[in-house]
Amino acid sequence: MADNPKGRVLAEALPYIHAYHGKTLVIRFGGHAMADAALMSGFARDVALLWLVGMRPIIVHGGGWRVDELMRQMGIESRRHRGMRVTDERALTVVEMALAELNQELAGLINKHGAKAVGLDGQDGRFIHAHRMTLPADDGEEAVDLGYVGDVESVDVDLIQLLLGRGFVPVIMPIGVGADGTTYHINSDLLAGRLARALEAEKLILMTNVPGVLDRAGRLAYVLTASEAESLLKDGTVAAGMRPRVTAALQAVREGVRSVHIIDGSVPSALLLEVLTAQGVGTAVRSDVGPHFLEDSRGYLLSEQAASG
Repeated sequence: MADNPKGRVLAEALPYIHAYHGKTLVIRFGGHAMADAALMSGFARDVALLWLVGMRPIIVHGGGWRVDELMRQMGIESRRHRGMRVTDERALTVVEMALAELNQELAGLINKHGAKAVGLDGQDGRFIHAHRMTLPADDGEEAVDLGYVGDVESVDVDLIQLLLGRGFVPVIMPIGVGADGTTYHINSDLLAGRLARALEAEKLILMTNVPGVLDRAGRLAYVLTASEAESLLKDGTVAAGMRPRVTAALQAVREGVRSVHIIDGSVPSALLLEVLTAQGVGTAVRSDVGPHFLEDSRGYLLSEQAASG
């Protein structure tokens, strides 16, 4: 009888479904995948599937492309400094409008596929405490006021735990609130990392526009220990654009998150492929200590495939 590749893929997913049942996954969604209607719908379906098989996904989303689009339509200049948006009061209004629209759309898509999603931001219950972000001045350069751009001070996880306990998928827009009630826009990668650490999540998944982290030979590194990732950062192997994410991954796995996955969101079903298959579609960074189910199972399944192939 001929081998059925679809059946093999489904069977391969079983140990991952078993291992991550009831576990919390924090997923940062943004980039090109969020701007593409088909990829966004596919992502919502994949989140619903993970929820339906017993995992506890939490979504933190970006939406910079939509903010830029709205600002152009409203005749507002978009200014950036070192890759960060300079956000005055008018720009903040546009940011909130764009993110709220995307938040509602994404939560609705997840609900459409059978899960129970609820959209929220850091002002709901004031659960994301933020303060104004300051960047040190470069040599020969004056300090730039980024305006209403925030850094995460702390995350009150009670609201998130309540929603997870009631079977909801939290869909979070990256807005925080200061002690004086001031609203701040927060980088979604930064917020996802802080949330994953506060929850001691099983996984932090950062969906990007690149395949993952490349090793010294220029090949995709499927699994890196924290020490290996740190070594690649120190010797300059990690490309400039990936350095903040790899640094965030290191921080997360050293503060309670079991593994961090940096994957290409433009690959259809990238989320399912990374969580539920041996090869995955990106790089997983894990701690140096503790059980290594991820690495061990990938090694085992890949050797099984090689033997049967």
